[in-house]
Amino acid sequence: MRTSLRVISIKAIFSKPSAVWYERDSFYMTDGKIKVLVVDDSKVARMLMAHVLGADPQIEVVGTLNDGQEALDFVQNQKPDVVVMDIHMPNLDGFEATRRIMETQPVPIIICTATANASEVVNSFRLMEAGAVACVEKPVSPGSPDFDKVVGNLLQTIKLMSEVKVVRRWPRARSAKLAGKESPEPEWKPAATGIHIVGIGASTGGPPVLQTILASLPKDFPAPVLIVQHIARGFLPGLLDWLRQTTGWQVHIAAHGIVPLPGHAYLAPDDYHMGVTASQRILLSREEPMANLRPAVAFLFRSLAGTYGSHAVGVLLTGMGRDGATELKLMRDAGAETIAQDRESSVVHGMPGEAIAAGGATYILPADKIADTLITLVRRPASIAGPPL
Repeated sequence: MRTSLRVISIKAIFSKPSAVWYERDSFYMTDGKIKVLVVDDSKVARMLMAHVLGADPQIEVVGTLNDGQEALDFVQNQKPDVVVMDIHMPNLDGFEATRRIMETQPVPIIICTATANASEVVNSFRLMEAGAVACVEKPVSPGSPDFDKVVGNLLQTIKLMSEVKVVRRWPRARSAKLAGKESPEPEWKPAATGIHIVGIGASTGGPPVLQTILASLPKDFPAPVLIVQHIARGFLPGLLDWLRQTTGWQVHIAAHGIVPLPGHAYLAPDDYHMGVTASQRILLSREEPMANLRPAVAFLFRSLAGTYGSHAVGVLLTGMGRDGATELKLMRDAGAETIAQDRESSVVHGMPGEAIAAGGATYILPADKIADTLITLVRRPASIAGPPL
């Protein structure tokens, strides 16, 4: 049980008829609540964050700080459950603060940034490289039309990330684990292949894994890669730019009716399902959300199973919920090769874990071994059968 500590200092900043706002510059902890540290160089942003987070009965704001060095010192002495971090700050910016925290006293770090500035969004993904576990939109003004939705997503993310016990990035040396068998060796020579397309689904914790996979694939990879990444509206262009900059791959936001090209990756656009047509062109659809998700991994995997069958590979990465789990099994039943990320390298093992439990994964792999397996699969001659089911 979390123990209560004495409040050293709480100073009221200002009050409104409907609310009182506080700046908390010292450690405070309440039994049973999620201890959240807010780090932002804007006093207004810190006050707003303290207000919206403190209004939730499950959350206690244990400190509000204005630079990364203060955050590093705070975490070393009084470990919070979650840190909500801005990017640009004096003394030590969010990137360096995140890197140092993750090297010395790992704690779940959520990047909270506005989406209006494209470079800001790209920087937020750089922080995920450094070890942050999620990136969410910052609540800006109670008068904005999406304010309640943005706050709700922030609260949900904090609660989910507070349960993440191991937040370090996956070790590069971890050996692959296969579902009851050894991982295929990637030394076969390029040949006529039976794999024509790769579909990837990801949610919470997905961007760094996507970056790892694409950066490890050759630029002449002989199949297109279609990606559904659950992400807040407005963050997709930043994800696109970051993946292009850090992987060297040709990454695009998918357009309806185009033919996907080998060696190119296509991200499902905001609020559109992505699939493929019978003529193997990209299909974008405004069909009803699937389990409240659009785009949905389920839509992509179901489409690949129906159009490509055994000529596809499905990959399900870290994420909460079960989107794509049943459909990965559908792909496997249609003869496709299927990969689920392992528990140890997943920030949240919900989606891949559900797929594994359903028998949908041919391979269970750590994040840093998925690219090697994809290379092996696409280079394998079509006449060579896959691993026994």
